[in-house]
Amino acid sequence: MAKKTKNYLDFVPVYNPELEWTADRDGLVTVHIMHKGVCAAIAQKFFHTPRISHIHLDRYGSYLWQQIDGKKDVGQLADEIRAHFGEAAEPLYDRLVQYMQTLRNHRFIFFLGKDRMK
Repeated sequence: MAKKTKNYLDFVPVYNPELEWTADRDGLVTVHIMHKGVCAAIAQKFFHTPRISHIHLDRYGSYLWQQIDGKKDVGQLADEIRAHFGEAAEPLYDRLVQYMQTLRNHRFIFFLGKDRMK
């Protein structure tokens, strides 16, 4: 029996529930990451690392972030990005997949049915 492969565009992203984020009046998103745990406490005390990191997304990332709702798959998000940014978003799929992988690797998002969420 052939192994069934999944299409990346069918994955549905959701936010990591541990993260907080805000958007300014221009729509640019800042993700706030609180560093917890023993190692983080040691780093904060001895190396003066921040307790909260603020990650500022660019206009493409901010638009994508605000479209994630736990229902739309990556393919639908790609369509929305193309409709909003037009040709400026190209090469869309290569950039989008790489960006989504980066968000996932840094635990900003998870994929429903694929990742184990906390």
